Amino acid sequence: MAHRCGFQELETPSVESLDLFRVKSGGDIEEQVWAFDDKGGREVALIPETTPGLARVYAERAKSEPLPVKWVTFSKLWRYEEPQAGRTREFSQVNFDILGVPGIEADVEVLATSALALDEVGAEGLYAFRVNDRQLAEAMGLAAGARDLLLFFHALDRRSKVTEREFVVELQRSGVGPEGVTALSETLSAAGAGVPAAEVGSFFTRWTEPPLPAPGPEGLARLKALFARVEKLGLGDRVVFDPTVVRGLAYYTTTVFECYAKKGDLRALFGGGRYDHLIELFGGPPTPACGLAIGDQTLELLLRGAGRWPAGESPLDTYVIAATPDFASEAASWVQRLRVAGIAADSDLMARSMSRQLREAARRHARRALIVGPQEAARGVVLERDLTSGAQRELRPDEVLPPA
Repeated sequence: MAHRCGFQELETPSVESLDLFRVKSGGDIEEQVWAFDDKGGREVALIPETTPGLARVYAERAKSEPLPVKWVTFSKLWRYEEPQAGRTREFSQVNFDILGVPGIEADVEVLATSALALDEVGAEGLYAFRVNDRQLAEAMGLAAGARDLLLFFHALDRRSKVTEREFVVELQRSGVGPEGVTALSETLSAAGAGVPAAEVGSFFTRWTEPPLPAPGPEGLARLKALFARVEKLGLGDRVVFDPTVVRGLAYYTTTVFECYAKKGDLRALFGGGRYDHLIELFGGPPTPACGLAIGDQTLELLLRGAGRWPAGESPLDTYVIAATPDFASEAASWVQRLRVAGIAADSDLMARSMSRQLREAARRHARRALIVGPQEAARGVVLERDLTSGAQRELRPDEVLPPA
Protein backbone atom coordinates (compact mmCIF):
# COMPACT_ATOMS: atom_id res chain seq x y z
CA MET A 1 0.00 0.00 0.00
CA ALA A 2 2.77 2.45 0.91
CA HIS A 3 4.47 1.81 -2.42
CA ARG A 4 1.20 2.54 -4.23
CA CYS A 5 1.26 5.95 -2.54
CA GLY A 6 4.81 6.66 -3.68
CA PHE A 7 6.61 5.90 -0.39
CA GLN A 8 9.96 4.11 -0.43
CA GLU A 9 10.93 1.83 2.43
CA LEU A 10 13.72 2.99 4.74
CA GLU A 11 15.39 0.67 7.23
CA THR A 12 16.75 2.27 10.40
CA PRO A 13 18.87 0.54 13.08
CA SER A 14 17.29 -0.90 16.23
CA VAL A 15 20.21 0.36 18.33
CA GLU A 16 21.37 3.98 18.17
CA SER A 17 23.64 6.26 20.14
CA LEU A 18 21.88 7.56 23.24
CA ASP A 19 23.05 11.05 22.28
CA LEU A 20 20.82 10.86 19.21
CA PHE A 21 17.78 10.95 21.49
CA ARG A 22 19.32 13.44 23.91
CA VAL A 23 19.59 15.93 21.02
CA LYS A 24 15.84 15.79 20.49
CA SER A 25 14.49 15.13 23.98
CA GLY A 26 17.10 16.34 26.46
CA GLY A 27 18.88 14.60 29.34
CA ASP A 28 15.76 13.04 30.87
CA ILE A 29 15.51 10.58 27.99
CA GLU A 30 17.30 7.87 30.05
CA GLU A 31 14.12 7.42 32.09
CA GLN A 32 12.14 6.50 28.98
CA VAL A 33 14.51 4.22 27.04
CA TRP A 34 16.39 0.96 27.44
CA ALA A 35 19.90 2.44 27.59
CA PHE A 36 23.18 0.67 28.28
CA ASP A 37 26.91 0.77 27.56
CA ASP A 38 28.10 -1.42 24.69
CA LYS A 39 31.36 -3.41 24.71
CA GLY A 40 33.23 -0.31 23.59
CA GLY A 41 31.90 1.71 26.55
CA ARG A 42 29.62 3.79 24.34
CA GLU A 43 26.15 4.83 25.55
CA VAL A 44 23.56 3.27 23.27
CA ALA A 45 19.81 2.65 23.40
CA LEU A 46 17.16 0.42 21.93
CA ILE A 47 15.23 2.89 19.77
CA PRO A 48 12.05 4.28 21.43
CA GLU A 49 10.99 6.04 18.21
CA THR A 50 11.99 6.20 14.56
CA THR A 51 12.15 9.94 13.80
CA PRO A 52 15.65 10.72 15.22
CA GLY A 53 17.18 7.83 13.28
CA LEU A 54 15.36 8.93 10.13
CA ALA A 55 16.62 12.49 10.64
CA ARG A 56 20.18 11.24 11.10
CA VAL A 57 20.00 9.16 7.90
CA TYR A 58 18.65 12.06 5.88
CA ALA A 59 21.27 14.46 7.28
CA GLU A 60 23.95 12.06 6.01
CA ARG A 61 22.31 11.69 2.57
CA ALA A 62 20.99 15.22 2.09
CA LYS A 63 23.39 16.16 -0.71
CA SER A 64 22.50 13.10 -2.79
CA GLU A 65 18.83 12.59 -1.91
CA PRO A 66 16.45 14.24 -4.42
CA LEU A 67 13.46 16.01 -2.91
CA PRO A 68 10.79 15.37 -1.96
CA VAL A 69 11.66 12.31 0.09
CA LYS A 70 8.75 9.99 0.96
CA TRP A 71 9.81 7.29 3.38
CA VAL A 72 7.89 4.50 5.07
CA THR A 73 9.57 2.68 7.96
CA PHE A 74 8.53 -0.50 9.75
CA SER A 75 10.24 -0.59 13.12
CA LYS A 76 10.39 -2.59 16.33
CA LEU A 77 10.54 -0.11 19.23
CA TRP A 78 11.18 -0.31 22.97
CA ARG A 79 10.17 2.02 25.82
CA TYR A 80 10.95 1.68 29.49
CA GLU A 81 7.53 2.21 31.02
CA GLU A 82 4.79 0.42 32.93
CA PRO A 83 2.85 -1.83 30.56
CA GLN A 84 -0.87 -1.08 30.20
CA ALA A 85 -3.64 -1.45 27.64
CA GLY A 86 -2.35 -0.11 24.34
CA ARG A 87 1.18 0.48 25.68
CA THR A 88 3.82 -2.21 26.03
CA ARG A 89 7.56 -2.13 26.47
CA GLU A 90 8.10 -3.66 23.05
CA PHE A 91 5.92 -2.81 20.07
CA SER A 92 5.91 -2.28 16.32
CA GLN A 93 5.22 0.90 14.41
CA VAL A 94 4.87 2.09 10.83
CA ASN A 95 5.91 5.65 10.01
CA PHE A 96 5.00 7.76 6.99
CA ASP A 97 7.31 10.76 6.54
CA ILE A 98 7.69 13.37 3.80
CA LEU A 99 10.76 15.62 3.71
CA GLY A 100 11.38 18.70 1.59
CA VAL A 101 7.81 19.96 1.07
CA PRO A 102 7.07 23.23 2.92
CA GLY A 103 3.35 23.41 2.15
CA ILE A 104 0.22 21.63 3.34
CA GLU A 105 0.43 19.30 0.34
CA ALA A 106 2.70 17.02 2.37
CA ASP A 107 0.46 17.19 5.45
CA VAL A 108 -2.57 16.13 3.44
CA GLU A 109 -0.60 13.40 1.67
CA VAL A 110 0.44 11.89 5.02
CA LEU A 111 -3.17 12.01 6.27
CA ALA A 112 -4.55 10.51 3.05
CA THR A 113 -1.97 7.71 3.03
CA SER A 114 -2.59 6.77 6.65
CA ALA A 115 -6.36 6.85 6.06
CA LEU A 116 -5.94 4.42 3.18
CA ALA A 117 -3.75 2.17 5.34
CA LEU A 118 -6.32 2.15 8.14
CA ASP A 119 -9.19 1.43 5.73
CA GLU A 120 -7.33 -1.48 4.18
CA VAL A 121 -6.72 -3.20 7.53
CA GLY A 122 -10.41 -2.97 8.41
CA ALA A 123 -10.69 0.28 10.40
CA GLU A 124 -12.87 2.20 7.95
CA GLY A 125 -15.52 4.22 9.79
CA LEU A 126 -13.89 3.68 13.20
CA TYR A 127 -11.52 6.64 13.28
CA ALA A 128 -11.09 10.31 12.46
CA PHE A 129 -8.26 12.86 12.57
CA ARG A 130 -8.23 15.92 14.80
CA VAL A 131 -6.11 18.65 13.23
CA ASN A 132 -4.74 21.93 14.56
CA ASP A 133 -1.87 24.34 13.93
CA ARG A 134 0.56 25.19 16.72
CA GLN A 135 1.00 28.74 15.42
CA LEU A 136 -2.76 29.21 15.65
CA ALA A 137 -2.71 27.73 19.17
CA GLU A 138 0.14 30.07 20.07
CA ALA A 139 -1.89 33.07 18.86
CA MET A 140 -4.91 31.92 20.87
CA GLY A 141 -2.72 31.77 23.97
CA LEU A 142 -1.24 35.22 23.37
CA ALA A 143 -4.70 36.70 22.74
CA ALA A 144 -5.91 35.18 26.02
CA GLY A 145 -2.95 36.64 27.92
CA ALA A 146 -0.76 33.54 28.35
CA ARG A 147 2.78 34.40 29.39
CA ASP A 148 4.15 30.85 29.39
CA LEU A 149 3.23 29.18 26.11
CA LEU A 150 4.61 25.79 27.14
CA LEU A 151 2.26 25.75 30.14
CA PHE A 152 -0.57 26.97 27.91
CA PHE A 153 0.06 24.15 25.42
CA HIS A 154 0.17 21.70 28.30
CA ALA A 155 -3.22 22.95 29.52
CA LEU A 156 -4.76 22.60 26.05
CA ASP A 157 -3.33 19.12 25.63
CA ARG A 158 -4.82 18.00 28.97
CA ARG A 159 -8.27 19.54 28.60
CA SER A 160 -10.01 16.26 27.83
CA LYS A 161 -8.18 14.48 30.65
CA VAL A 162 -9.04 16.82 33.56
CA THR A 163 -12.10 18.51 35.05
CA GLU A 164 -13.12 21.98 33.89
CA ARG A 165 -11.95 23.43 37.20
CA GLU A 166 -8.53 21.78 36.85
CA PHE A 167 -8.32 23.07 33.29
CA VAL A 168 -8.98 26.63 34.43
CA VAL A 169 -6.28 26.32 37.11
CA GLU A 170 -3.77 25.18 34.50
CA LEU A 171 -4.72 28.07 32.21
CA GLN A 172 -4.20 30.49 35.09
CA ARG A 173 -0.76 29.05 35.75
CA SER A 174 0.18 29.92 32.18
CA GLY A 175 -0.84 33.54 32.80
CA VAL A 176 -4.36 33.54 31.32
CA GLY A 177 -6.64 35.94 33.21
CA PRO A 178 -10.40 35.69 33.88
CA GLU A 179 -11.43 37.29 30.57
CA GLY A 180 -9.07 35.04 28.65
CA VAL A 181 -10.38 31.96 30.45
CA THR A 182 -13.94 32.91 29.50
CA ALA A 183 -13.05 33.54 25.84
CA LEU A 184 -11.10 30.30 25.56
CA SER A 185 -13.79 28.25 27.26
CA GLU A 186 -16.41 29.62 24.84
CA THR A 187 -14.23 28.86 21.82
CA LEU A 188 -13.35 25.35 22.97
CA SER A 189 -16.95 24.58 23.92
CA ALA A 190 -18.10 25.72 20.47
CA ALA A 191 -15.55 23.38 18.88
CA GLY A 192 -16.91 20.48 20.92
CA ALA A 193 -15.48 17.14 19.83
CA GLY A 194 -14.24 18.70 16.60
CA VAL A 195 -15.41 21.04 13.86
CA PRO A 196 -16.30 19.17 10.64
CA ALA A 197 -14.22 20.04 7.58
CA ALA A 198 -17.24 21.59 5.81
CA GLU A 199 -17.82 24.00 8.73
CA VAL A 200 -14.24 25.05 9.38
CA GLY A 201 -14.44 28.20 7.25
CA SER A 202 -17.42 29.60 9.13
CA PHE A 203 -15.97 28.61 12.52
CA PHE A 204 -12.77 30.53 11.82
CA THR A 205 -14.68 33.79 11.34
CA ARG A 206 -14.82 34.21 15.13
CA TRP A 207 -11.13 35.16 15.06
CA THR A 208 -11.29 37.92 12.48
CA GLU A 209 -12.37 40.58 14.97
CA PRO A 210 -10.33 41.33 16.96
CA PRO A 211 -7.62 39.96 14.72
CA LEU A 212 -5.37 37.21 15.98
CA PRO A 213 -1.82 38.25 16.90
CA ALA A 214 1.08 36.83 14.94
CA PRO A 215 1.68 34.06 14.03
CA GLY A 216 -2.04 33.26 14.15
CA PRO A 217 -3.09 34.52 10.69
CA GLU A 218 -0.39 32.40 9.06
CA GLY A 219 -1.55 29.29 10.91
CA LEU A 220 -5.17 30.09 10.16
CA ALA A 221 -4.51 30.41 6.41
CA ARG A 222 -2.61 27.14 6.44
CA LEU A 223 -5.46 25.29 8.15
CA LYS A 224 -8.05 26.71 5.75
CA ALA A 225 -5.99 25.49 2.80
CA LEU A 226 -5.52 22.08 4.41
CA PHE A 227 -9.22 21.55 5.04
CA ALA A 228 -10.12 22.70 1.53
CA ARG A 229 -7.74 20.12 0.10
CA VAL A 230 -9.02 17.43 2.48
CA GLU A 231 -12.56 18.03 1.18
CA LYS A 232 -11.36 17.72 -2.43
CA LEU A 233 -9.88 14.31 -1.65
CA GLY A 234 -13.13 13.02 -0.17
CA LEU A 235 -11.73 12.84 3.36
CA GLY A 236 -13.96 15.49 4.88
CA ASP A 237 -15.89 12.84 6.83
CA ARG A 238 -12.82 11.81 8.81
CA VAL A 239 -10.89 15.05 9.43
CA VAL A 240 -12.03 17.67 11.96
CA PHE A 241 -10.55 20.82 13.46
CA ASP A 242 -9.76 20.62 17.19
CA PRO A 243 -8.09 23.65 18.83
CA THR A 244 -6.95 21.54 21.82
CA VAL A 245 -4.60 19.36 19.75
CA VAL A 246 -1.05 20.64 20.18
CA ARG A 247 0.95 17.40 20.71
CA GLY A 248 3.38 17.18 23.58
CA LEU A 249 6.66 17.00 21.68
CA ALA A 250 8.47 20.31 21.46
CA TYR A 251 9.86 19.73 17.97
CA TYR A 252 6.48 20.07 16.24
CA THR A 253 6.25 23.40 14.43
CA THR A 254 2.93 24.08 12.67
CA THR A 255 0.35 21.46 11.63
CA VAL A 256 -0.32 18.76 14.22
CA PHE A 257 -2.85 15.95 14.15
CA GLU A 258 -4.09 13.01 16.16
CA CYS A 259 -6.06 10.00 15.03
CA TYR A 260 -8.75 8.97 17.49
CA ALA A 261 -11.44 6.34 17.87
CA LYS A 262 -14.85 7.79 16.93
CA LYS A 263 -16.71 5.60 19.44
CA GLY A 264 -16.13 4.53 23.01
CA ASP A 265 -13.77 6.72 25.00
CA LEU A 266 -12.62 8.69 21.91
CA ARG A 267 -9.05 7.75 22.84
CA ALA A 268 -6.13 8.94 20.76
CA LEU A 269 -4.68 6.16 18.62
CA PHE A 270 -1.58 7.89 17.23
CA GLY A 271 -0.44 11.28 16.04
CA GLY A 272 2.05 13.35 14.12
CA GLY A 273 2.68 16.70 12.54
CA ARG A 274 5.26 18.99 11.01
CA TYR A 275 8.82 19.05 12.39
CA ASP A 276 10.40 21.63 10.10
CA HIS A 277 13.56 22.24 12.19
CA LEU A 278 14.43 18.75 13.42
CA ILE A 279 16.77 17.79 10.57
CA GLU A 280 19.00 20.75 11.45
CA LEU A 281 19.46 19.40 14.99
CA PHE A 282 21.17 16.36 13.49
CA GLY A 283 23.54 18.32 11.29
CA GLY A 284 21.42 18.40 8.15
CA PRO A 285 20.37 21.38 6.04
CA PRO A 286 17.12 23.27 6.79
CA THR A 287 14.48 20.80 5.62
CA PRO A 288 10.70 21.05 6.08
CA ALA A 289 9.24 17.71 7.13
CA CYS A 290 6.11 16.06 8.43
CA GLY A 291 5.05 12.58 9.40
CA LEU A 292 3.07 10.30 11.64
CA ALA A 293 3.47 6.90 13.27
CA ILE A 294 0.88 4.12 13.62
CA GLY A 295 1.49 1.71 16.50
CA ASP A 296 0.32 -1.89 16.40
CA GLN A 297 -1.01 -1.94 19.98
CA THR A 298 -3.63 0.81 19.72
CA LEU A 299 -4.65 -0.35 16.24
CA GLU A 300 -5.26 -3.86 17.58
CA LEU A 301 -7.40 -2.48 20.42
CA LEU A 302 -9.46 -0.48 17.93
CA LEU A 303 -10.07 -3.44 15.62
CA ARG A 304 -10.75 -5.89 18.44
CA GLY A 305 -13.23 -3.49 20.02
CA ALA A 306 -15.15 -3.38 16.75
CA GLY A 307 -14.96 -7.14 16.20
CA ARG A 308 -12.75 -6.67 13.13
CA TRP A 309 -9.51 -8.23 14.33
CA PRO A 310 -8.66 -11.17 12.03
CA ALA A 311 -9.11 -14.57 13.65
CA GLY A 312 -5.78 -16.35 13.44
CA GLU A 313 -3.70 -16.96 10.38
CA SER A 314 -5.11 -16.96 6.88
CA PRO A 315 -6.27 -20.49 5.99
CA LEU A 316 -4.48 -22.63 3.46
CA ASP A 317 -6.02 -23.18 0.08
CA THR A 318 -4.58 -26.64 -0.54
CA TYR A 319 -3.08 -29.37 1.64
CA VAL A 320 -1.32 -32.05 -0.44
CA ILE A 321 -1.50 -35.56 1.05
CA ALA A 322 0.80 -38.48 0.28
CA ALA A 323 -1.24 -41.69 0.49
CA THR A 324 1.96 -43.63 1.22
CA PRO A 325 5.45 -42.55 2.32
CA ASP A 326 6.76 -43.37 -1.17
CA PHE A 327 4.75 -40.42 -2.54
CA ALA A 328 6.06 -37.79 -0.07
CA SER A 329 8.40 -36.31 -2.70
CA GLU A 330 5.53 -36.20 -5.21
CA ALA A 331 3.41 -34.32 -2.66
CA ALA A 332 6.28 -31.86 -2.05
CA SER A 333 6.59 -31.34 -5.81
CA TRP A 334 2.90 -30.43 -6.06
CA VAL A 335 3.24 -28.01 -3.12
CA GLN A 336 6.07 -26.21 -4.86
CA ARG A 337 4.13 -25.91 -8.14
CA LEU A 338 1.08 -24.58 -6.32
CA ARG A 339 3.13 -21.99 -4.43
CA VAL A 340 4.84 -20.80 -7.61
CA ALA A 341 1.35 -20.35 -9.10
CA GLY A 342 0.42 -18.11 -6.15
CA ILE A 343 -1.66 -20.64 -4.21
CA ALA A 344 -1.19 -21.12 -0.44
CA ALA A 345 -0.23 -24.78 -0.08
CA ASP A 346 1.47 -27.13 2.34
CA SER A 347 2.05 -30.83 3.01
CA ASP A 348 3.12 -33.16 5.81
CA LEU A 349 6.80 -33.26 6.80
CA MET A 350 6.52 -35.96 9.48
CA ALA A 351 5.60 -39.12 7.51
CA ARG A 352 2.21 -39.37 9.20
CA SER A 353 -0.62 -41.63 8.11
CA MET A 354 -3.16 -40.49 5.56
CA SER A 355 -5.87 -40.09 8.22
CA ARG A 356 -3.53 -37.95 10.36
CA GLN A 357 -2.73 -35.81 7.33
CA LEU A 358 -6.45 -35.27 6.66
CA ARG A 359 -6.97 -34.17 10.27
CA GLU A 360 -4.06 -31.77 9.93
CA ALA A 361 -5.56 -30.33 6.74
CA ALA A 362 -8.84 -29.74 8.61
CA ARG A 363 -7.03 -28.16 11.56
CA ARG A 364 -5.28 -25.76 9.16
CA HIS A 365 -8.68 -24.84 7.62
CA ALA A 366 -7.52 -25.78 4.14
CA ARG A 367 -10.14 -25.42 1.41
CA ARG A 368 -9.23 -28.69 -0.24
CA ALA A 369 -6.91 -31.68 -0.06
CA LEU A 370 -5.04 -33.10 -3.03
CA ILE A 371 -4.26 -36.79 -2.58
CA VAL A 372 -1.42 -38.43 -4.48
CA GLY A 373 -0.73 -42.15 -4.21
CA PRO A 374 -0.24 -45.37 -6.15
CA GLN A 375 -3.86 -45.69 -7.28
CA GLU A 376 -3.97 -42.10 -8.53
CA ALA A 377 -0.59 -42.46 -10.23
CA ALA A 378 -1.77 -45.57 -12.05
CA ARG A 379 -4.65 -43.58 -13.56
CA GLY A 380 -2.54 -40.47 -14.22
CA VAL A 381 -4.67 -38.26 -11.89
CA VAL A 382 -4.73 -36.65 -8.45
CA LEU A 383 -7.72 -36.87 -6.14
CA GLU A 384 -9.25 -33.58 -4.97
CA ARG A 385 -11.36 -33.58 -1.82
CA ASP A 386 -13.44 -30.57 -0.78
CA LEU A 387 -12.80 -30.34 2.97
CA THR A 388 -16.11 -28.57 3.63
CA SER A 389 -18.53 -30.79 1.74
CA GLY A 390 -16.42 -33.94 1.47
CA ALA A 391 -17.08 -34.15 -2.27
CA GLN A 392 -14.29 -35.76 -4.31
CA ARG A 393 -13.27 -35.73 -7.95
CA GLU A 394 -10.31 -36.82 -10.01
CA LEU A 395 -8.25 -34.16 -11.78
CA ARG A 396 -5.74 -34.44 -14.56
CA PRO A 397 -2.41 -32.79 -13.67
CA ASP A 398 -3.16 -29.89 -16.05
CA GLU A 399 -6.44 -29.21 -14.19
CA VAL A 400 -4.88 -28.78 -10.73
CA LEU A 401 -3.30 -25.39 -11.36
CA PRO A 402 -5.24 -22.29 -12.44
CA PRO A 403 -4.87 -21.21 -16.08
CA ALA A 404 -1.71 -19.20 -16.74
